[in-house]
Amino acid sequence: MKSEQLEDIRILQQECEREGFTLKLNWETLRSRNGVHKNDFLHYDGLKLVGFLGLYDFGNKAEMCGMVHPDYRRQGIFTKLLEEAIRSAVERNYKMILLNSPAQSHSGREFLKQLPCEFAFSEFQMKWSETELDDYDDAVVRPSRRDDEETEIQLDIQCFRFTKREAKDYYQRILYEDTLKTMMIEKGGRAVGKIRVEHSGREAWIYGFSILPKYQGKGLGRKALKKVVAEQCQLGYDIFLEVEATNEHALRLYESCGFKTIQRQDYYQYKG
Repeated sequence: MKSEQLEDIRILQQECEREGFTLKLNWETLRSRNGVHKNDFLHYDGLKLVGFLGLYDFGNKAEMCGMVHPDYRRQGIFTKLLEEAIRSAVERNYKMILLNSPAQSHSGREFLKQLPCEFAFSEFQMKWSETELDDYDDAVVRPSRRDDEETEIQLDIQCFRFTKREAKDYYQRILYEDTLKTMMIEKGGRAVGKIRVEHSGREAWIYGFSILPKYQGKGLGRKALKKVVAEQCQLGYDIFLEVEATNEHALRLYESCGFKTIQRQDYYQYKG
């Protein structure tokens, strides 16, 4: 995507978020679009961007999030953008299409009521509030290497229900996201988990945190998370993460490490 378009999206986002919510536009992905597929749908009024919808690929599913300038709503702009994005997603045979709206967005909720979709889950954005961290010194967390490819793929298959092909494609795509860093979690000299850290300005976002099922429930993930949080804190970053509400165990784990909920995003599965 051109830098001018990114700036237009940023300005539109600021205008929309004055209503008191935060849009999840996945800026790290927007900045690294490779142009293989059309994933960004924009509507201009002259030189002014007044509508935007982004399609984001996550293995076997597509997520969509967008916005329309408050002065241009109820003119069919977002409907037109969504129809185009849905056609693109259908052509790529995604198993699931998810529409994302901030929980606090009244206009988003009202728009979704008109669509053939149903509520799927909520995702919480959480921020770490400085908490004393201990009992993580023996955790082994190191940067991912190319020989970790199969382990990373298996983690996405076993923990996030990707197919083999989807996991391979996702692995290849994120290799080229410059701001995203994948760390491997070891046990007994073997990589058994991963945790991804995305840097944006002075913020560090934690994604894709997973441990192979047979190593879960042993405290390994808690120690690894504490270690990564402590390292990011020492580097001076504000630390954030995302977790689905359906995963109550993970939610409790993050809260016990000092994370508190700051935003909620609601996801609806498109049924059209």
